[in-house]
Amino acid sequence: MSEKLPIMTQPEMNNGALREPISANLLGRAVLDKKGDFEAGSYQSFTLTYTAGRFGIDDSGSLRVVFRFATDQSDPQFDDPKAPNYTSVIASNKAVLQCRFDPKGNIRPWDRTLQIKVVKGFMKEGDTITIRFGVTEEGSPGMRLQTFCESRYEFRVLVDPVATYNFQPLPQQPAIAIVPGPPATWAAVIPSIVKTGQPFTLRIKAEDRWGNPSNLASEVLHLQSDSTITGLPETVQVEKGSFSTEVTDLRHREEGIVKISIHDQSGKHLTTTNPAQFLSDPQQFKYWGDIHGQSDETLGTNSAADYFAFGRDRAFLDVCAHQGNDFQMTEQFWKDLNIVTAHFNEPGRFVTLPGYEWSGNTALGGDRNVFFPVEGRTMRRSSHALIEDQFDIDTDCHTAAELFESFAKHEEWDVICMAHCGGRYADITMAHDGRFEKSVEVHSAWGTFEWLVQDAFKMGYRVGIVGNSDGHKGRPGASYPGAGWFGAIGGLTCYLMPQLNRDTLLNCICSRHHYATTGGPNGRPLIDLSVTFNTPATCYHDDPALYPNAKSTSCTSATMGDIVHLPTGDAELTFTVTTGSPIKRIDLFNGLQHLECYRPFDKELQANRIAVMWEGAEYRGRFRSVQWDGTAEFDSATVQSVIPVNFFNRDKTLQQESDNKLSWQSVTTGNHAGFIATLNHSDQGNITLNTPLIKQTLALKDIDYKDTELDASDVLPRKITIARLPDQNTHTTCTITRTLKPADGQDNPFYVRVTMEDGTQAWTSPVYVLRKL
Repeated sequence: MSEKLPIMTQPEMNNGALREPISANLLGRAVLDKKGDFEAGSYQSFTLTYTAGRFGIDDSGSLRVVFRFATDQSDPQFDDPKAPNYTSVIASNKAVLQCRFDPKGNIRPWDRTLQIKVVKGFMKEGDTITIRFGVTEEGSPGMRLQTFCESRYEFRVLVDPVATYNFQPLPQQPAIAIVPGPPATWAAVIPSIVKTGQPFTLRIKAEDRWGNPSNLASEVLHLQSDSTITGLPETVQVEKGSFSTEVTDLRHREEGIVKISIHDQSGKHLTTTNPAQFLSDPQQFKYWGDIHGQSDETLGTNSAADYFAFGRDRAFLDVCAHQGNDFQMTEQFWKDLNIVTAHFNEPGRFVTLPGYEWSGNTALGGDRNVFFPVEGRTMRRSSHALIEDQFDIDTDCHTAAELFESFAKHEEWDVICMAHCGGRYADITMAHDGRFEKSVEVHSAWGTFEWLVQDAFKMGYRVGIVGNSDGHKGRPGASYPGAGWFGAIGGLTCYLMPQLNRDTLLNCICSRHHYATTGGPNGRPLIDLSVTFNTPATCYHDDPALYPNAKSTSCTSATMGDIVHLPTGDAELTFTVTTGSPIKRIDLFNGLQHLECYRPFDKELQANRIAVMWEGAEYRGRFRSVQWDGTAEFDSATVQSVIPVNFFNRDKTLQQESDNKLSWQSVTTGNHAGFIATLNHSDQGNITLNTPLIKQTLALKDIDYKDTELDASDVLPRKITIARLPDQNTHTTCTITRTLKPADGQDNPFYVRVTMEDGTQAWTSPVYVLRKL
C-alpha cells in the first residue's frame, strides 16, 4: 500500500482467555518448507513440521493449525487423494493421530481449524508432527490458496500439551504472503459529475481473475472517448509493479455524458469507464462510498491502514469507513482506528468516518453500523465477548433498543446508525429509532436483502437505502466474493452532495439523498430521480413523525430521500439512468406495492435471446445460500451463444455441453444469477429446467418479454424467471416520466429499482409523499 500507520496487534485470544504466549522451548516450534510470495487462488503444496517442546504433547493432547474466518482456501481433507487439499499427518514416533477439520473449531477470527489429537501414545521433546497440505503424488492439484491478497497469511499453530483443552499459540508462527496473479480484466473510473472545463482524473487498474488489483501488468493502453477531452493521450503506459495508473489534468468543455474506452495494442476492447456527466453549473456531485467492512484487527484481512489505502488508491472511492465487530475491538484498537480515520480523512479528496459495528445477537436486535462525526467518541458495545479488559463494561448496550436509548440519554444526536444483514441480521421490527437509524442496507457481499427495506415500509419507517460491501477481504469498494460462501460483489452507495467533506456527508445521509448499487464493473450508474407537484407541498429535512417542529419549506419538487407533505393532488416522477450495461428493466414501487415494470426496448424487435434467472435466500440468518446447480435443455432450439450473469465464484461456472444443453453450478444469497442464451429457432420446442428446487418444462413460444415466474418460495422468495430479450439492446440511457397518485391515509414511499443485463442492480432512496403528517 502507499502508506501504513502503526496498528497495535490485538492480544492473543486462546481458549476463552487472553494470555501472553508461552516460550518456544516449552511449547515447541513450527516451520513451513516454503516462504515468500504465492499467487492468490493458485494451487500449492506445503509441509508444516511441528517439533515438540519441553512439555511434549500428552496422551489425548492436541495440536491445532488454524486459519482466519475470511479465508476461502480449500479445506483440508483426508479421504480423496485426487481432490484438492488432500492432507496427510504423520507423527515421527508412530503415535496414533486423529485428524478432523472444523470451520468453527476455534476462537474467532482464527476459527477454521485443523485439529490433530494424539489418541494413542504421546509426544516428547524433539518428536515431530509433519503435516503435508496439498499432497499431489496421487493426483490432487494441491492446496488452493485463498483468492485474495494478504501480506501475512499465517498457518497459526496452537498446542494443548497437557491435555487440558487449553490451547496456546506458538510464539513464532509460520506465514507466507499471498499476492495478485496476472491481469485478467481491467477497470477504469472517472468522476460521475464534473464541472465543464474543470480538470478531472482517469484512473485505470488491472485485476487478476479473482478481482485483486494486479501489479503484474505491463501494457500500452489506447484511450478513446466518445467526445472531445482535452489532454486525453492516445496511449498510456502501464508499468509493471504499479497497482493503478492515473491520467490527470483532463478537461471537457461541453455539457453531456462522456465515457472513455480502453483498448490494448491490438485494438481489443478491455473496459469502458463509468459514465460521467459534465455540467456547466452542477449544484451537487455524485460521490461513491463503501462504509462497511473490516480489517485483520477484527474479522477481516490486512490492517486498518491498508483497508483505507485500498479504498482510496485501488477502488477509487470518495468515501470510506471501517466497521469492526465491537465485541472484538479493544480500547487500544479503537484509539488506533481513530488515528487512522483521522489520518486518511482529506476533504475534497477522500472522506472517512470513525465508527464500529454494534454486533448484538439476532434475538437482541441484530447488527447495526454506527458512525460518528468526529474521532474520540465512546464505543457502546453489544458485549465484551472477546475482550479481557472490562474496565468500560458499564457502557455496554446489550440490545439495539438500549443502544438507541443510550445515545439519546447522552444527547449524542449526531450519531448515525444503519441496519444491515450479515451473519446476524438486523431485526428492525424489534428495535428502530429514526433519530439515529437513517438507512437500511439493501445489498452487500452477503447478498441482496430487499426484505429489510420492506420491513421498514411495513413498520412505517422513513429510511434511505444504501449498499456496501461488509467485506472481510481487505478490498472496500471492490469486494469480490472469491470462492467462499459470500454470494455477491460488495455494493456501493452514491452520495448526492455539493462538496466532499464530513459535514456534507453526514447531512446527506440524514437527508437520505443517496442511492445504492450492487457494485461491480457497472456499479456506478448515473441516476436521478425527481418528483414535481402541481399543488402546494411542504418538504421536511427531518422526519416530522419524530420531530413535530421539524424545519420545513414550501416546495414544487423533491428528490430521492425527501419527505414531502402533499395534502391534495397528484405528482409527477421523472427517473433517468445511464449505465455501462444495457438496461433490462426499471421497476417503480410505492412502498410494498409494485406499480410498474418498464422495459425500454421495442417489443417488435427481433428477439432470439432468452434470459433465465434464479434468485433467493433460504432464510434471514447466516446460512442463507440457495444452491441452484442445474441444467437447461432445448428439444428443438439450439444455443448459438450464452453469457453468464452474476457468476462471481470462479469455481462455479456455466458450461455449454452441447448445442442444446447448458449446465451450471451457482449459488444465490438473496441476489440473482443466471444466463442469457441466444437461440436458433428460439420459438420452437421446449426448454426444460432442472434444479434442486425447480424442475419445469416450458414452451419457448410462450416466453415473451414479461417474466414467466417459477416460484419455490419458502421463508423468503426463491424463484426462477424466464423472459425474452431483443437481439440488440442498445438502451444504456433511459428516462421515464410517470404520474403518481399518492394513497390517502398512508405513507407513499416512491422509489425505483433498475436492473441491467449484466446483473447489476440499483435502488433509489424513496421520496416519501405524505397525505397526513
